Amino acid sequence: MINPSWLKTFCALADIGHFTKTAESLFMTQSGVSQHIKKLEQQLDTALLIREGKSFSLTEAGMKLHQQGRELLQSSEDLVTLIKQDEPCIGTVKIASPGSIGLKLYPYLLNLQQKNPQLIIDYAFAPNHTIEQNLAERSIDIGLVTELSHVSTLAYTKVALEPLVLVTPENIKTVSWQVLTKLGFIAHPDASHHAQLLLSKNFPEFEHIQQFTHKGFSNQISLILEPVSRGLGFSVLPLHAANAFSNQAAIKIHTLPQPVSESLYLCTNRQAYQTKRNQYIKSLVLEYLS
Repeated sequence: MINPSWLKTFCALADIGHFTKTAESLFMTQSGVSQHIKKLEQQLDTALLIREGKSFSLTEAGMKLHQQGRELLQSSEDLVTLIKQDEPCIGTVKIASPGSIGLKLYPYLLNLQQKNPQLIIDYAFAPNHTIEQNLAERSIDIGLVTELSHVSTLAYTKVALEPLVLVTPENIKTVSWQVLTKLGFIAHPDASHHAQLLLSKNFPEFEHIQQFTHKGFSNQISLILEPVSRGLGFSVLPLHAANAFSNQAAIKIHTLPQPVSESLYLCTNRQAYQTKRNQYIKSLVLEYLS
């Protein structure tokens, strides 16, 4: 590997074309410059300069090294700058959340990115367990979850509460256990968790989601209520997801006697270095959702 100090001296000499001026520009002695060039030639086992008294010219090897060496030095400087760069609105922030909160948060973060083009928002919609796994593996920077786990490396901050609602086709004006069992259930990645929270509080008959006939599944938050709107079943979702469905006229959002809200937590990996941009986005998310 070429000594970067010797290479820097050689490239400076080739640029300036004079030993004394090169020494001055590098705050070195002229003999120090000569010594660097001599060591570089010895390391490469080839002549880099043709010396003509106090002047010199580059050999063919010297010209190649000058061209490639300049590019190498510039790349090294760029790399150092990149590594040290830590600005709130420069770089990529990887975020994941369940779909419901993502429908609200992602457009907000895109507005922020439009104002700060060097800030890149990578947003994934995922169930709780996937988000926690990705945080533990450090493949994302910030996660939003609705369930707490016992992963010791993760830190949680409670952000907000979001009501859970039962959604049926529009023609169902009131709900009962018999109505729900007849309709069947439309599942989604967090369906079992949501149903357990809401239905167990409002229906003494409820034990688990398998009590209902399975009528379909979707992992696309905007499409979960599509089969519901077509009369194929019911589902349980956070209120924001239900309100975001495009065909509101075809569904009925039911408020049950015992309201239930799920807690939303912002989480990060305790062992991961928190860049200024991660801290900045985290503060904005907390403020926006609180």
